[in-house]
Amino acid sequence: MSHGRILVVEDEPKIAALLRDYLVADGFEVEHRERGDGVVAAIRMNAPDLVLLDLMLPGVDGFTICRELRTFSTLPVIMLTARVEEIDRVLGLELGADDYVCKPFGPREVVARVRAQLRRVRLRGADGVPKLDVVLDAERFEVRVRGVCLILTPVEFRLLRVLLEHPGRVHSRNQLLNVIYADHRVVSDRTVDSHIKNLRRKISGSVPGYDPVQSVYGVGYKFDETV
Repeated sequence: MSHGRILVVEDEPKIAALLRDYLVADGFEVEHRERGDGVVAAIRMNAPDLVLLDLMLPGVDGFTICRELRTFSTLPVIMLTARVEEIDRVLGLELGADDYVCKPFGPREVVARVRAQLRRVRLRGADGVPKLDVVLDAERFEVRVRGVCLILTPVEFRLLRVLLEHPGRVHSRNQLLNVIYADHRVVSDRTVDSHIKNLRRKISGSVPGYDPVQSVYGVGYKFDETV
């Protein structure tokens, strides 16, 4: 029984073959494309369960592909790249990538990340709503964590809401700032750190030992429902 179908978009034959071998050995079906052009159209016709996407591709680059995918699909995307600068990581995640792996990488690590992303998808119900320990009611402006009601400020509420919309996805500080301040005021990106600190304090204060809002060094924050 297949664990899922993975689309590998990678122009380096040796890397693509290595990923295919390890994924197949782990029970996945694998489709490979070595160019970026045609990838979005192929996904529209027959979407895989997850995409392993190289950034530097002939035809159409991975950034453009990811941006187009996020206009119609929420399928998990893991970016593969040799570009290790922080700005590249942040840009990839802001475009909607769920994870980011820098070359050279161990194939076992990539397989583990694939399995982790697919677990997060399967934690969602048939209606696409995450099966989490946090319930957010936007109409009533209420949040319950494991049944305990939290009192949040409007900014904290919006911050938690955007993190909950895509569990496991890393959001940069700038991306979060654009969401939590509707008036687009000019503030330091470190303001997010302060709000995150207060949000985590309120969650752990209501449910000791539960800390689902996680920091990703050098990039931003994510909601990890597995914590």
